[in-house]
Amino acid sequence: MSTTATPMGAEPVGGLSACGSFSGKVRHIKITSAYAATIFYGDFVKLVATGTVEKDTGTATLTPVGIFMGCFYTDPNTSQPTFNQSWPTGTVASDAMAYVLDDPDAVFRMQGDGALAQTTLGNNIAVVQTAGTVQAGRSHNSVNAGTAATTNTLPLRILEFVDGPESTVGDAFTNVLLTYNSGMHQYRRALGT
Repeated sequence: MSTTATPMGAEPVGGLSACGSFSGKVRHIKITSAYAATIFYGDFVKLVATGTVEKDTGTATLTPVGIFMGCFYTDPNTSQPTFNQSWPTGTVASDAMAYVLDDPDAVFRMQGDGALAQTTLGNNIAVVQTAGTVQAGRSHNSVNAGTAATTNTLPLRILEFVDGPESTVGDAFTNVLLTYNSGMHQYRRALGT
């Protein structure tokens, strides 16, 4: 039973196709040197006009290109190649590269910030943006249980409930499987970046 809030951001689990298991495939997208925001594993990111990736801080207006899965850069203090689960804010590195799960048909798990009833299955829902954990490099974003509705402008769609020892439908903090609502992923939007 999920009676404790333990948000973990977006955790990839598969894809919409029948054989859509998560294979770990990511796209490498540049991060601007000295980009001044921390990006955590499990945060949503978006492409910006400079052709680089930034944290997508939207809630009901989220328009991501995917989920941040880590990054590579040359550490400016040690001059060593560095692989990290999070992007440390302000890091100066001309070779900074994000690893992004950019599949518009990705399925991912997130925790609700409250209870989600069976009647919310198939509804759209907004995101709650919360600061991640620097030590673990993990996102603490969740979905906003109070926004679950048929509203077509909400960014995520509830596909399933995680039913097991950790969570069941209607728990205080229900875990759900989600995908992007139609047209919210940047690759599916008519308007370019």
